[in-house]
Amino acid sequence: MISHGKRWKFAFRAFFSLIFHGRIADDILATFRPDPADTPVVVTKTVTATQVVVTDEVDRALQLLGLLQRDGRLVDFLMEDLGTYLDAQIGAAVRSVHSGCRETLARYFTLQPVLEEDEGARITLDRGTDPARVKLVGNLGIAAQFQGLVRHRGWEAARTELPPLPHTGRTIVAPAEVEVA
Repeated sequence: MISHGKRWKFAFRAFFSLIFHGRIADDILATFRPDPADTPVVVTKTVTATQVVVTDEVDRALQLLGLLQRDGRLVDFLMEDLGTYLDAQIGAAVRSVHSGCRETLARYFTLQPVLEEDEGARITLDRGTDPARVKLVGNLGIAAQFQGLVRHRGWEAARTELPPLPHTGRTIVAPAEVEVA
């Protein structure tokens, strides 16, 4: 066991060594390395991690995909070859997927329509309407205003409360499951 005073000394030296030199001094590392003779030999199967550089935006997208998989088994459903199933079997599976995914969306988001008007309603929009909010299709021309029918009300997130990102495994959408006998 290392004395309390030595631990403070090592911590102080290691901290400033990392800050100024980008590494920990060899004598500090040697103190904490286990003796190879004391280490038991264990045979394990190593699963190597795929090194993928991702951004926070990609991390969040994968996190949402993982949540939809966890709660609604969405990825399993989408990756399944449905050609071998009857329509009734697919319909039964869709109910479960729909229910789980809908609960996930309600838990982490508040979604509201972009347009208040019902689908099929006639509306007038100014030329400066934000194209991210409303997609104009059809005969646009050069008019100052556009009149048309609402084909889809759109969705926008009024609230987003995703859980904190994990420290590891950010590219894992669903972990492999191994049943140990």
